Amino acid sequence: MRYTVERSFVGDQPIVVLQDEAGRRVRIACHGAALVSFEIPRSGLPFDIAAGQRDAAEIIARPGSRFAIMAPFAGRIADARYRFDGRDYDLRPGAAPGQRESRHGFVRDADFAVAELVADAGCARATLSTLIRGQPGYPFAIDLSVRFTLDAAGLALAARMCNSGEEPAPCFFGWHPYFRVSDGRADEWLLEVPAGKLIRTGKDLIALPGDAAYGRLEDAPTLDFRRPCLIAGSILDQGYTELLAGADGRMRTRLTDPGTRFGITVWQERGVMHAFTGDTLKRDVRRSVALEPMECMANAFNRPECADRIRLEPGAERIYRCGVQPDE
Repeated sequence: MRYTVERSFVGDQPIVVLQDEAGRRVRIACHGAALVSFEIPRSGLPFDIAAGQRDAAEIIARPGSRFAIMAPFAGRIADARYRFDGRDYDLRPGAAPGQRESRHGFVRDADFAVAELVADAGCARATLSTLIRGQPGYPFAIDLSVRFTLDAAGLALAARMCNSGEEPAPCFFGWHPYFRVSDGRADEWLLEVPAGKLIRTGKDLIALPGDAAYGRLEDAPTLDFRRPCLIAGSILDQGYTELLAGADGRMRTRLTDPGTRFGITVWQERGVMHAFTGDTLKRDVRRSVALEPMECMANAFNRPECADRIRLEPGAERIYRCGVQPDE
């Protein structure tokens, strides 16, 4: 199989393009390192499984955080405040009540540098990098790179976070992709999430305190997708934990069109999965499903049980791997 990689543009926005001779093509914006599209051949025509941003304006405005890279935290942080190593931090200093939302980290609006472009007989690869520095309430130094690899197995991400500061830092990675398996609606698709428990939240979508955050799937049948089930009318903005791994150590969430049996699998090596049916989006409501692999649950900076997983010592690095595999 022959692969190629090149630089290009969507309007005035620089992108990188990974492609193979079979017709699969991945476009990644340098702004935010967000996927724009992932086209695969189906019935002789290109089909985009990625519900990404449509043009240069959307790449900048990032509505719905489509395919956002989330670092140094994913999801929300309660009241934009957290405590780490005995110190209190405020991510929104001076913000009034009701305006204290902080979510999805700091790099959605970062312009990533292209650190590597490689193509050979086995894959096409692009590595995009940025620095996290000088953020209000986050006086830590994280070097972030995300390597995208298109090969026979699909698209893989390897996110590398390095603490280049002089103090331990809290950080974890997440990805916010939206996928579709047909031109229909999410109601018509099957979802499978290999979860042991669901993450229970309040109206603010912040996990409940302590053990109350972890619920039995048996007690919430409309949120139970341990076996493939139609999404139907379920409104999902839901986190799942205790994911069951396969023999290779990967945890797999799957979205399938039952009419054609075509599906895509989102895999991750650890962490939680968050599923979102897009009911609050301003366009294409329930026309895709966000399947978000995350290294830790939202608000992990404030969860004692996550303390070891988010802690990164000076000079240390941590890698988080996930990806998507469409059916052939």
